[in-house]
Amino acid sequence: MNTSVAQKVQVPDIAAQVTYAMRVMGIAPIPRNYELFYEAYIGSNPKLTREIAALGNRASQEELDAIGRQYFGHHHRAEAIDGAHTKMVAQLEGLLHLLKQEQTSLESYNRILDETYSRISNKNTTSTEIIRSAIDVLSDATGDSISQGRNMVENVTQTSLEMAVVRRELDEYKRIAHTDSLTQLSNRRAFDDKLAAIYDNAMLLNVTALVLADIDHFKKINDTYGHPVGDKILASVGSIIRASLRKDIFIARTGGEEFAMIIEGNSQDEVMTIAERVRIALEHTPFKNSKTGVNYGPITISIGLCMAADAEAPAELYSKADIALYCAKNAGRNRTMAYEDGMKKEFSKSWLIYRK
Repeated sequence: MNTSVAQKVQVPDIAAQVTYAMRVMGIAPIPRNYELFYEAYIGSNPKLTREIAALGNRASQEELDAIGRQYFGHHHRAEAIDGAHTKMVAQLEGLLHLLKQEQTSLESYNRILDETYSRISNKNTTSTEIIRSAIDVLSDATGDSISQGRNMVENVTQTSLEMAVVRRELDEYKRIAHTDSLTQLSNRRAFDDKLAAIYDNAMLLNVTALVLADIDHFKKINDTYGHPVGDKILASVGSIIRASLRKDIFIARTGGEEFAMIIEGNSQDEVMTIAERVRIALEHTPFKNSKTGVNYGPITISIGLCMAADAEAPAELYSKADIALYCAKNAGRNRTMAYEDGMKKEFSKSWLIYRK
């Protein structure tokens, strides 16, 4: 192992530290909790760090959510989704109730028709009585049905409008819940869903690839210039990746300085070309503060990729793409590598060698 790699092993990994702390404290591993502990760990907001520390070793979800609402405007979109879901359920129950009323009304009307038919069929009843009785009964029954039908139409129409509003709210909440607030790309939750769906269609596995990209030496950037600058660089990198790819390619920020792309409809050689286009675009982009003249660059990324056909399941696909990414880091960074079977021997996951 070379000296630079050995030094990297000693550097603590933020994600691992945060995950470990949450596990020790019995904190649910959900995105909004991870965000709180991540921000507390890096110390970008000392007040937040103190409040998390003050909770002790066993913080309740209610206590964490209260802090989340205080410090993160986007923090509780999941609660909003739950609220919209409740509204949708209530609207559906109301609609079902209306339909049940209509069913009861129709059943009643059919019963009246049956009774009227019986009277008409009665040979002991005079023609005049038959006609008078039929007219009276049918007039009342039909009038009631028409009135109830109008009310039903109005109620169903109103309910449909209300449900459409709730549906739009749900769609918006889902979009926000699946969007990384910093880069406006998809987030880890959306990525996990997309990754899991890859193996739903075996016919496309030969032309589907997972591409993982990691910013080189990002910890040094944060340590040198501070996390606010690091966040701006992350946002810029996300924009460059998005601008370098066609619109149908799925892109997510999957955590920290790592990004993922799911590319469909291309061979491995074509995916390599696409990934290289992203890497080169970033390498050639200046990162400079226009006001102070400070140059933060060069900013580069290392990329690893694996074709879906080379793995049996989403977890294996991710692991192999990650191995390729590790090999790209270990080979000198700022390069793209596709997974090959021989890489397993080179890779030992003492993971966090390349994470900084």
